[in-house]
Amino acid sequence: MQLTPLIAVHMTAALAAIAIGPIALWARRGHASHQPGSQRPRLHRAAGYAWVTLMLVTALSAVFIRDFRLPNIAGYTLIHLLVPTVLITLFVSFRALLRGNLARHRQAMVSLYVSACLVAGGFTLLPNRFLGQLVWGQWLGLV
Repeated sequence: MQLTPLIAVHMTAALAAIAIGPIALWARRGHASHQPGSQRPRLHRAAGYAWVTLMLVTALSAVFIRDFRLPNIAGYTLIHLLVPTVLITLFVSFRALLRGNLARHRQAMVSLYVSACLVAGGFTLLPNRFLGQLVWGQWLGLV
């Protein structure tokens, strides 16, 4: 697999989401353990909307990236199951927010960050994946 414009967009959005996610989580609003004045609602909202946008770009661009080398169905591998997972979790999270269920919103966003950014991101670093070949082979010369 080579770096196409579509893969570049996907990778850029995913890497930016990994970087921005902790900012949104750190600046979260309405947590009982926060001291007065330690909440950053504007930063939370701005980073949150940016993160959601990046996750949507990442998920939707993944629909058009197919890999016929790994076990697949029509080029879609197991990692493509994250596309509906991201869309459903974002829907659930915003529905919870609209209903005032901040605990559910927080839980959905944290679990989505961990599963879609950290765990899935970790799998992209496997030596047989494009990013893994780039990092371990070309950049570090280890593979």
